[in-house]
Parts: sequence; C-alpha cells; structure tokens
Amino acid sequence: MSAPKKLKIAVVGCGGWGWQHARVLRDRRDVEFCAVSSRSEEKARARAAEFGVRAYTDPLKMFAAEKPDLVTVSLPNQQHFAVTMSLLQAGAPLLVEKPLVFSLAEADMLLNEAAKRKLFFAINFNHRYAKTVQMAREAIQAGKLGRLIFANWRFGGEGGQGHPFSNLIETQCHGFDMLEYLCGPLASLMAQMTSAEGRGHSTMALALSFANGAVGTLLGSYDSSYAYPQTHLLEINGSDGRVLVEDTVKRYTYNRAGSEIAEVWQAGYFNDFAREFQRTFDLHFDEVLKALRGNLEPPVHASAGRRALELALAAAESFRSGHRINTGS
Repeated sequence: MSAPKKLKIAVVGCGGWGWQHARVLRDRRDVEFCAVSSRSEEKARARAAEFGVRAYTDPLKMFAAEKPDLVTVSLPNQQHFAVTMSLLQAGAPLLVEKPLVFSLAEADMLLNEAAKRKLFFAINFNHRYAKTVQMAREAIQAGKLGRLIFANWRFGGEGGQGHPFSNLIETQCHGFDMLEYLCGPLASLMAQMTSAEGRGHSTMALALSFANGAVGTLLGSYDSSYAYPQTHLLEINGSDGRVLVEDTVKRYTYNRAGSEIAEVWQAGYFNDFAREFQRTFDLHFDEVLKALRGNLEPPVHASAGRRALELALAAAESFRSGHRINTGS
C-alpha cells in the first residue's frame, strides 16, 4: 500500500510561536512544508533559510503561488483579523492561533466567511492535548468523579498590554475553553478585576456557574510569573472523586472520595516529549491532519475561539456593571 499523499502546508508569521509551527511541520514526514510569510522580509528570509522553504512577504501571494492544502497563522494577538479574513476570502483552509480576534463582530465575519466557502477553519487550543488533560477528560467521562460539584482554574504569568482586557481575551481563553471542554457549558459568571500595575485589567477573579449545576472559579494574572511552581493549576471536584492538573503537562492526580491513596501520572525519565508544553501542539496537529485528510470538521473548530471571546467579553461586562452575566448558549 502506498503512503498517503503529503499535504502541502505553509506558515504565516515568523515570531516565537510561529517558529513552533515551523518546527512541527519540519519534524513530520507526512507533510510538505513549502513556505513562510512575514511582513518583514528579513524575518521571512531568515526563517525560510532555517527550515529550507520559500520566503514571502505577502500571505496572499504565497497562497496563490504555493497552493497549499493548509495555511497556519501565528501573528501578534491583535493583528489576526485582516490577514485571516483575506486568506479565507482567497479560499485557504486555516489553522489559526488563539485568540481568534478581540471583537465578536469580527469573529462572526470570519466564521461566516469560512462557512460560506465551506473551508476548514481550526484554532489551536493546544492545552486540550496535554496528556494530563486527556486523562482528566477520560476520568470525567468514565464517571470516576461522579456528579461534578466545582472546578477551579488558575493561570498566572507575565504578559503585555495594548488592550484593557488583554489577559482575559488572549490568555485566559485557554481557561474558558478548558473548563467548558471538561465540565460543560458555563451558564453565568461574575467578575472582579484589578489594574494595580497600570497595564489594563491584568488580574481577574471570576465566579462561575455551569449549566449542569456545578460552580467554579477562574483566577488569571499577568502580575505573576511563569517561573513560579504551579503557575497553572486545574482542579475538578465531583461527588465521587477529584482530579488535579499541575502546570498543564507536569502532573495529573486522581483521588477517589474518602481515599488517602492517589493515582498519579507524571512524565518518566525518558519521556521528554510529554513534559514539554510545546509538544501539546504536535498532538493537536496530529488530529488536525487526520481531520483535513478525512474531509472532516476540525478537532477544535474556530468557533471555540468565538465562544472563549464571548465569555471573556461577558466577564468584562460583569466587571463594568457589577452584575452577574448570563452566558448560556
């Protein structure tokens, strides 16, 4: 049996996470990594030389010339809309980085354009593909936690500014997506925030209510440090047990209710792959390519980016108004 035809893929964006896109493509034998595009000719040429591909400064010219089966997009957070829309209008199947955009109107325009053209349109919520998170999902679906009672998400580190709710939209989108992926849809939320460091509302504490009756919290900060142990912590409690995920890829713990004996997973001595956060993207990309080859919906559709944005903007409205906001879809 002959090997499946290699999928031709190009990358838009030559920044730090764009390098991860290039690295994932370089390491695969089932794709043809053909080109990169950047507004900076210097960056485009340097990245192209590093990975042995062609360089462009215009993503539309790249798409027209290369005719790739997929374009991945990794640009500065607030520069997503125009390039993404132009590529969709050109007919490009896409995998885009989070956040989708900062405006629901723009999100809807992108989703409508992709739907109108029946285009593959995926977003990289790669936290979902950490082994710890997959184990948590399996435990919940197997009923090991029983009825879900509460869930806590904490994620603190450093971040930039440029938008009053940057952290909420561009980083805590992972928290919104993860909590709904594991615990089901959020029904309402209330928010407190601080701008003590003068960089927008850089730290927030949210009270959450899920449609299934569980409650939860989300604590996010840009006034912290990624160097701290347990800068990321996810806890899900049920009537029959608890799951704890530490630093996304570091450790998974399950406790049955009433038992002092825990089941623990953490990457072994030779398992460097599972302990590297960046490798969650590799695992997501496996599923992206399976879906693309099978003419299926993306494993994480870009509509998940719209939902995360909807929740972030609801939190901003709750903070401004001092009221609880209903978020049921």
